[in-house]
Amino acid sequence: MVYALILSIAFIIFATAKLKMHPFLALLIAAFGYGIAVQMPLEDIVKAVNEGFGGTIGYIGIVIIAGTIIGTFLEKTGGAIRLAKSTLKLTGEKNVPATMSIMGFVVSIPVFCDSGFVILSALNKALTKKAGITLASTAIALSLGLYATHTMVPPTPGPIAAAGIIGADLGQVIMYGLITASIACFVGWIFAVTYASKIKISPDASGVDEKAAAAQMDALEKDAPCVFSALLPILLPIVLIVLNSIAKYPSHPFGEGGQALTLLNFFGQPVVALLIGVALAMLLPKNFETKMMSGSGWVGEAIVAAATIIIITGSGGAFGKVLQKSNIAAEIGGMLKDYNLGIWLPFIIAAAIKTAQGSSTVAIITTASLITPLLAVLGLDAEIAKALVVVAIGAGAMVVSHANDSYFWVVTQFSNMEAKDGFKLQTLGTLIEGTAAMITIWLISLYVL
Repeated sequence: MVYALILSIAFIIFATAKLKMHPFLALLIAAFGYGIAVQMPLEDIVKAVNEGFGGTIGYIGIVIIAGTIIGTFLEKTGGAIRLAKSTLKLTGEKNVPATMSIMGFVVSIPVFCDSGFVILSALNKALTKKAGITLASTAIALSLGLYATHTMVPPTPGPIAAAGIIGADLGQVIMYGLITASIACFVGWIFAVTYASKIKISPDASGVDEKAAAAQMDALEKDAPCVFSALLPILLPIVLIVLNSIAKYPSHPFGEGGQALTLLNFFGQPVVALLIGVALAMLLPKNFETKMMSGSGWVGEAIVAAATIIIITGSGGAFGKVLQKSNIAAEIGGMLKDYNLGIWLPFIIAAAIKTAQGSSTVAIITTASLITPLLAVLGLDAEIAKALVVVAIGAGAMVVSHANDSYFWVVTQFSNMEAKDGFKLQTLGTLIEGTAAMITIWLISLYVL
């Protein structure tokens, strides 16, 4: 079974990285191939694939779509830019790296990190030029800030998908994800102001049309919502989900019954909380038009963007269910009993897959599928442990961003970096940030597990 698993992982990496096969197909082929290789009954393979695919999507499909819609409305209305400029007022114009790091951290909770970088790039260059500092420092601060929450904090699709596959409580994932991402983001900022600041990159020369980007930013900011309105669709769903998780603690901090608790349980469900966020996001446009909700409008764009994540997540769930049904956990458990890897194992697997094939989302989903059958063997099947596993997978999915990662090229191309600068900054920075995140998770685990 172990050899079949190794071959399956190698196939997924080779198919997605070298053959450019869509992860959906690669994961499904791996699921069927693994099942056949370990001589599972053919009917059981089909049943496991259907159960894994449908069960996973049923749990997180709507949540991913809702989160993507919120991000799209923030992007289209200029809410993200408004948040960035407001953060600048708090940090001061001389602390541009800190501004971009914080802004990246907030924006990437609902917005994909590559989209967030593109949205904020023109503002970053303008602030960098005004402050008279190197673009290397501010660009990498923004990049690492975005990456911290992109891989570890729902409602970003990757962590939601992992939570769905593993069966982790989303509120606890958010809590531990925010703690870990905050420390990782701080480490990323330190890297930006100490190491990246020594590499001189001008914010002027660029292959990107700076005037067009600046004009687009100004147009968005003109009708952008206020800071409170822009933050509300992000923060309110998170608060509701976290409160619902706290209410379920054995100590029952909010009591054991009553109408208020019933309402909190309803509104704190991830689907309901994120749909409330969608409703608030639809209040952001200055001139709301019903076509924004159409198939060709903003909602339609968001659903198309979310569809890819959902089907990859579903196929990852299918692969995981086949692994689970094959009883591979017992075999690997026997091999691992003499190695005290614990919470480090999901990080190592995710880091290996991420480095090999480039996509953080594929690394997160594949690792979640692989690790789920092993949770009991590793002693990580408690609720808190499952949440920490999801965050550990996200930390591994940062390590490392290099030439096979599309985000690497977004950062370098929008920041006037040559490839060698990208390796010094983006690749090294994600290695340091991801490792710092994992050390944080490990330290947390020593106290809560």
